[in-house]
Amino acid sequence: MIEQFQIIADAVRLKVKPEYRKKIGICGAGGIVDGAHLPAYKKAGLEVVAIFDVDLVKAKDVALRHGIPNVYATLAELLADPQVDIVDIAVPAAAQPKIFAQVAAAKKHILAQKPFATTVAAGELMVKQAKEAGIVAAVNQQLRFEEGVAAAHKMVELGWIGTVSNFAINVNLMTPWELWPWAKDLDRLEVMLHSIHYHDLIRWFLGDAKTVFCAAGRTDGQFPIGETRTISTALYDNGVTSVVHANHVNRGGDNYAEYRIDGDKGSIRGTLGLLYDYPNGRVDTIEVNSSVISTDGWLPYPVTTRWFPDAFIGTMGSVMESISTGAPLRSSVLENIGTLKLVEALYASIDTGKSFNINQPERHEYGSK
Repeated sequence: MIEQFQIIADAVRLKVKPEYRKKIGICGAGGIVDGAHLPAYKKAGLEVVAIFDVDLVKAKDVALRHGIPNVYATLAELLADPQVDIVDIAVPAAAQPKIFAQVAAAKKHILAQKPFATTVAAGELMVKQAKEAGIVAAVNQQLRFEEGVAAAHKMVELGWIGTVSNFAINVNLMTPWELWPWAKDLDRLEVMLHSIHYHDLIRWFLGDAKTVFCAAGRTDGQFPIGETRTISTALYDNGVTSVVHANHVNRGGDNYAEYRIDGDKGSIRGTLGLLYDYPNGRVDTIEVNSSVISTDGWLPYPVTTRWFPDAFIGTMGSVMESISTGAPLRSSVLENIGTLKLVEALYASIDTGKSFNINQPERHEYGSK
């Protein structure tokens, strides 16, 4: 069993080979940069040479604490810095298309915060800009690189649980939305900013769904105006299903974040430790029960890293490897158009109260009735 787990460990190890490393410039100095991006890059030995934020005072503070040598007052200055190979765009989705276009025009490679756009049309234009510029452009869907989740993906790939029949994610939290004051007035909130992680993750495992349904709600007294509770279901080819339940106003005090993947030869179950005490969190867990490798019940896999900050090593490392070797990205902007289409379909379902076919030609735009 130790030898079999070694195969998994080798596949999910978060590291960036020295010969792949490029220099990073960061656009944005918010909490996610301060608490996740920069600690991850430091841990991996990656060099951040510049930072820009519209709030120059904030940018200088972050730069001072993380040892970033160059602080710029404008994006143009950062893009003019010849040291910068990759721009890490870490700003809200609504601000990204304009910044993305400028970075692509400067022929700098891009790692864009998720979601990288608020509409499919905007995302498709960004894909076109990246292709025309000849740059590598990825979306920071870092949950795909979280060690426990990536281990589960490898187990499925190796056939340890046979053919997958269902993927379920159940999250019940008291989310501190006050940490993101810019999100308070967003009318599209939970799916767009939080459950997009889970929907994207399920796409990585199962591919694109055929039909989806989503119900959403709000809770009296909540801080933001957007939806904070959602239940989403999806149907795939051959009768495969998925469900995502997320509640961000759990006043019971029993936070949990669990997932389970069932197949015809076994199951995988795990927890997302970050969400039990955000942003501090705890180490994730994952167990497998398989008739293929004869686990004799539930067998735990030893997770050694965390979603925050460690998984951010994976997303940036993937960009660097792709630049250096041409290796395919785990989460390219082109591939992530599928996630935006899924999000669009989920909001269409919320708005209409009906299930929605993702491949339906007449797309339903966010907020239309």
